[in-house]
Amino acid sequence: MPGLPPASIDTHAHIFEPALTPVAGARYVPDYAATLDQYLAVMTANGVDRAVLVQPSFLGSDNSYLLSALAAAPERLRGVIVVSAGDVRSELSDERVESLDGAGIRGVRLNLIGQPLPDLFSLEWQAAAAAMAKHGWHLEIQASGQQWLHLAPAIRTWPGKLVIDHLGLPQPEYPESIQTVLELASLKHVWVKVSGPYRSSRQQAEMMFAELLERGCADRLVFGSDWPFTRHEEQTFTEVLAWAQALAGDDLLQSILTTNPASLLDWPAIRLPSPGVIDSGKSTDTEAA
Repeated sequence: MPGLPPASIDTHAHIFEPALTPVAGARYVPDYAATLDQYLAVMTANGVDRAVLVQPSFLGSDNSYLLSALAAAPERLRGVIVVSAGDVRSELSDERVESLDGAGIRGVRLNLIGQPLPDLFSLEWQAAAAAMAKHGWHLEIQASGQQWLHLAPAIRTWPGKLVIDHLGLPQPEYPESIQTVLELASLKHVWVKVSGPYRSSRQQAEMMFAELLERGCADRLVFGSDWPFTRHEEQTFTEVLAWAQALAGDDLLQSILTTNPASLLDWPAIRLPSPGVIDSGKSTDTEAA
């Protein structure tokens, strides 16, 4: 595939190593390493300038490994953390969010597959939502099936940015959920990650993508590689990127890789004529270089 545009961003990758302690009852714990150095090499080999590291679910709310990676490459990386249900008030207070923002965190992930749904209307979550919105953070949700029906009321009124993981993991046996995700994605504060087609099916993922374009959501779609493809390690970064290119075409792929994620993350584009120099500050300027 042709070279990627300057300031390309991968919005969904994970790093870990076997020495880290998984949470009890984790659905899947990789027995291999996917380190920061390995991922940076993959980025360089594929022409990706910057990326968002998402806390792996099996590491729970101990975000220390992710934070250390952000500190090691602050000009290239941002992060999305996981917060335990009992720590929402303390970990997402205005003061804590401000501190984590300075460390490169830009969002909080809820992986709800097989998990009870949080009460996003609770006082704790509403206070967290206000703090997150103040700093431009997003709430990232991985859910599937009928979970979306229960989450929809809170998503509709969420005060900040909200990201739907992996095209909503569409499943044909839940057509009402697919329609709910499409309706939510039409809201101006909701973004969708074009990622993980193997986590639903390529056919369903591609149908979802086409529907999102039909509904005018193109400016809120972002690419995520999902590297190193946990539970689907037969995938490669190059193959997933080629899938997105075939799906979107060159012009739309450029937006999905540059201007769209820069807007989501308040992350200014690389400034020409020095594409190797990356401004690590936050800005509302999302013009692609």
